[in-house]
Amino acid sequence: MTGDSFQNFTARVGLGTQNQHSDSGYGFNFVSRNRIQMEAVYRSSWLAGRAVDCRAKDMTREGIEFNSIMPPEEKDKLSRAFERLQIWKGLGDNEKWSRLYGGSIAVMLIDGQKPETPLRLDTIGPGQFKGLLVLDRWLVQPSLENLVTEYGPDLGKPKFYTVVADAQALINQKIHYSRVIRREGVELPYWQRIAENGWGQSVLERLWDRLIAFDSVTSGTAQLVYKAHLRTYSVEGLRDLIALGGRSLEALLKNIDMIRQFQSNEGLTLMDAKDKFETHQYSFSGLSDVIDKFGEQVCGAVETPDIILFGQSPGGISNGDDTSVRIYYDSVKSDQDTYLRPGVTTICDVISRSELGKPLPEGFAFDFVPLWQLSDTEKAEIGAKDTNSVVTAYDSQIISRATALKELRQSSNTTGLWSNITDEEITEAEAEPPPSLGEGDLTNGPPENPGQKEKPESGQDE
Repeated sequence: MTGDSFQNFTARVGLGTQNQHSDSGYGFNFVSRNRIQMEAVYRSSWLAGRAVDCRAKDMTREGIEFNSIMPPEEKDKLSRAFERLQIWKGLGDNEKWSRLYGGSIAVMLIDGQKPETPLRLDTIGPGQFKGLLVLDRWLVQPSLENLVTEYGPDLGKPKFYTVVADAQALINQKIHYSRVIRREGVELPYWQRIAENGWGQSVLERLWDRLIAFDSVTSGTAQLVYKAHLRTYSVEGLRDLIALGGRSLEALLKNIDMIRQFQSNEGLTLMDAKDKFETHQYSFSGLSDVIDKFGEQVCGAVETPDIILFGQSPGGISNGDDTSVRIYYDSVKSDQDTYLRPGVTTICDVISRSELGKPLPEGFAFDFVPLWQLSDTEKAEIGAKDTNSVVTAYDSQIISRATALKELRQSSNTTGLWSNITDEEITEAEAEPPPSLGEGDLTNGPPENPGQKEKPESGQDE
């Protein structure tokens, strides 16, 4: 028998050496299966609510920007449709309830089509798309025996979702998987996923012990406030007075009431010479450090910095270090590209057919708007540097005028400058011949008749 960890049997140090540490282990705590418990903690604990809501809101609060070559008016129509149909609210709710319950779906509502049929984009007509309906895992029953068999990312997942009778819409209807945007909370290994009817687990399940520990520390600290100032009054023969009762006990209680009255009104304590009165103060030093340490564990469990989860900087004072926030935003960006992009791409195609009456153009692309926003000063500085770089490259004949215009328009996603460069201007620039070295500029284009040589002066040989 061999071991791969440090052990000292004489000192009983290390795992497996018959010490208390060796009896430690991990067990299952299936709180995700208790819907009532999940709803209770979400409603009653602000920290649990923030743990569920923060990332869901950040993943959907800024929306997307279109990078494809489309007329500006078509881009505006798509953007207005996202707002009118409250797409980002639906996607945010889908993310939120998946994090709370462990799973959720957002159903694409297409008027005139049967939900149980596969989604065919070419059959979507103008005005048919009506938005999203979000149903958490407790409002649908997945088809656990009828799974997707087509190769692809949905292989092995339920082929249909049957809406339960308690849902707000589509009651008792079957929904084809191609019409839903499925989200899971914390993804689980295969056998655990089977035990959860194909869903994941709530983000609160891993957080559960840390959440209880944090609330216990803060609640216990609050309880100490009631005992921060204790006063004791020693009475000679108190036990005999209590046992005797009657007028003697009534006289004692009357004396205590009189002491309270004088302490409240005049700050005096009137007592017998043989009695003894003492006050006891409780020190709160060190409690704030303990609360902060438990708070750090909660932040680590939810992968959210304290400035976002608790709404304040460490120690209550901003130290100007935004590293943790940038790391968090990078993590959110990764989740957006991994989990949101496929569904948003499908929604964009559906909206395009419903609002514009045609599919998305070839090469359509979009980016999620960065959560870290630049200030106007930073945008101006970056815009000036980008513009100078493009103009320098054009003047040096490294790039053509059409390429320069494309580079400038692409930089508008970051700086907001040069966003009005049209496709027509780029097309005209592509048709122009390349300028000679030192001739023309980016604004006015190449000079007229760039291939014509200058005529020699009179009397000179050609």
